[in-house]
Amino acid sequence: MNSKKIFFIIEFVLAVLVIILALMMLQEKNGNDLSRVSVVVPDSDHTQWTALRYGLKMAAEDLGIDLFVVSTGNTLSAPEQMELIQNEIEHGADAVIVQPAIGEYTEELLKKVESRVPVMLVEYAASKAGESSLLPVVKPDHYAMGNALAEEILDDYNGNIKGRTIGIVTESLESEAAARCRKGFEDGLKGTGADLSWVVSGLQQENKEKQLKKQHKVNIIAAFDDRSLTVAGKYSAANDLHGAFVYGIGHSTEAAYYLDTGSIECLVVPDEFNIGYQSLTQTAKKLGAYFYEMENQTVSYTVIRRDELFSPKNQEILFTMSQ
Repeated sequence: MNSKKIFFIIEFVLAVLVIILALMMLQEKNGNDLSRVSVVVPDSDHTQWTALRYGLKMAAEDLGIDLFVVSTGNTLSAPEQMELIQNEIEHGADAVIVQPAIGEYTEELLKKVESRVPVMLVEYAASKAGESSLLPVVKPDHYAMGNALAEEILDDYNGNIKGRTIGIVTESLESEAAARCRKGFEDGLKGTGADLSWVVSGLQQENKEKQLKKQHKVNIIAAFDDRSLTVAGKYSAANDLHGAFVYGIGHSTEAAYYLDTGSIECLVVPDEFNIGYQSLTQTAKKLGAYFYEMENQTVSYTVIRRDELFSPKNQEILFTMSQ
């Protein structure tokens, strides 16, 4: 009986080893083949992604990855995003890097994709409660950037903004990025007596830009993302914001242009190059080692004022924006 028991144990162990070996072999690439990674972000040709694409490109060259950035439209719904991802997998993608579309079931759907290929998120988590994200993500500290905007406003007003009115513009009210940024911003202004007058979202959508022009006059406008900031900058340049001062988060050449021309007062720039580089680095590690667990990473940000836009310390930031 003992001999039979030992025999079955040995057989079981061998079976497990065979399964593990088979899984590892499936992950191995022929020495002449490159792993293919597809990147899915909305409006992928827009200049807001220039630094991120450059970081992805540099990582792909360093790591020997076949990188493909999917061409996408101005907006990307959760079903559209899933269709693109499935299509990429069917055409040979070994992994995907995704800025998750806003949707109630996006995280659940992406988690199912992860059962087929590795999934790395960029910019923000798929769920609004980012702390409990089920998928790895490389992103900036949105709370800290919102808080930094508040600090810059307070500095310009010598800490006294009692009675000042503020409007917020954001790409979405539902993303983890917007929620964390707003929390940081409001915490930074807590107890100051400032009046948060209105919030406008979805400026990237057709005909939505006019909503910003129609809002009643405020002293300050805070923009929580690049698209919202460049829209606010455009209206500020045309004197269509009733004299409001614009502060915001951005990472495109347009955002830098509006800072340079004085249409916005302050620019908070997340390290998009590093988001691209680190997201692909983590993905490549996963493709190279089946049991590797991709890690969440938080990248830095830089606060830039007009008088220091072209300073030596900011040259690298401007360089990645323009590649």
